[in-house]
Amino acid sequence: GVIVSHETVRRWCAKFGQAYANGLRRRRPRPGDKWHLDEVFIKINGEQKYLWRAVDADGNVLDILVQNRRDTAAARRVFRRLLKTTCSVPRVVVTDKLRSYGAAHREVMPSVEHRSHKGLNNRAENSHQPTRQRERAMKGFRSIGGAQRFLSAFSGISPHFRPRRHLMTAAHYRAEMTTRFAIWDQITGAASRPTTA
Repeated sequence: GVIVSHETVRRWCAKFGQAYANGLRRRRPRPGDKWHLDEVFIKINGEQKYLWRAVDADGNVLDILVQNRRDTAAARRVFRRLLKTTCSVPRVVVTDKLRSYGAAHREVMPSVEHRSHKGLNNRAENSHQPTRQRERAMKGFRSIGGAQRFLSAFSGISPHFRPRRHLMTAAHYRAEMTTRFAIWDQITGAASRPTTA
C-alpha cells in the first residue's frame, strides 16, 4: 500500500476536484424547469457570509455561490450566474420571502414565474444538509475563495455517490453504484490505468 498524509489528499482535492466535478456535471441531464433558490449563513474566519444555492425540482444542485451580502445585487449575481452556467431559462423560480429575490427576479428574469413562499422552498433548504455536515467535519472555512472552490467541487461530486437509495431496490442500488463508479473511473482516468497484480 501507499501511505499518504491528509495534507496530500487535501492538495489533490484542491488540484483535481473542480475538474472532476465539471466532468460529472457535463454528463448530467439538462436541469428541470423549476428552480429552487435559498441562502444560508456560514461562518468564514469568524465572519458571517452567505451561501446561495440553486437546485432543480429533482434536487440536482445547479450552482453555489458564496457572497458577503444577501441584498438585491447579490441575488442578481446569483440569477445571472445561474443563467450562464445552466444555459437554460426556468419556467418557475421558487424562493423564500427574502425581498432581494423579487427585485432581482424582476430585473434579470421578468418573464419567469416567481413563487415566493416559506413552505414551498423545502427542496432548496434540505439541499444545505450535506454542506453543513462537511462544514462541521472541516471545522469551518478560512476564506471565501476556499469555501467557494471546495463547495463548488463538493456539490458536483457528492450527489454522484448519493443516489436516492430509498427509491431503489437493493439490486437496483448495487447496479446504479456500479455504473456510477464506472463513470467516476472514466472521469478520473482510473479506467485507462493498468492494474497491478
